[in-house]
Amino acid sequence: MSYQNAYTAYQRTNVNTASQGRLVVLLYEGAIKNLNNAISLFDENDKIKACNIEQFGIHIQKTQAIITELQVTLDMDKGKDIARNLMSLYLYFNEQLMDANINHDKAKLQFVLKMISELADSWRQIANSEANAPAAKVPNALNIVG
Repeated sequence: MSYQNAYTAYQRTNVNTASQGRLVVLLYEGAIKNLNNAISLFDENDKIKACNIEQFGIHIQKTQAIITELQVTLDMDKGKDIARNLMSLYLYFNEQLMDANINHDKAKLQFVLKMISELADSWRQIANSEANAPAAKVPNALNIVG
């Protein structure tokens, strides 16, 4: 088995055995990674070289897809105000990311990164408090999926 295949198998096992809270953390970590990658493409003048524009867009699109996944996992009935507030944040993040992608706005990316990092820290605390039971064994433990 090649290194890449082993790593992919490890990732799949990590996701399949994670608790619901840990799955949310993994999504946030993916968003953080992609935002950092997009930000790293800015040069010392806060510009993106023409050869990096496509990669920049890919990182932002991946982040937007992750945020959209977070949106669809919200249970608006059970989550009530928390779910509504998270939905508003996620919509706002995607708007900011779309604008940052079009205008190559590093400050907007850094703002979204800061906010997502703070949310990820909160979700890590939640995930650690639920005794890391696999998601399949704790249905709707965090009331985020229907």
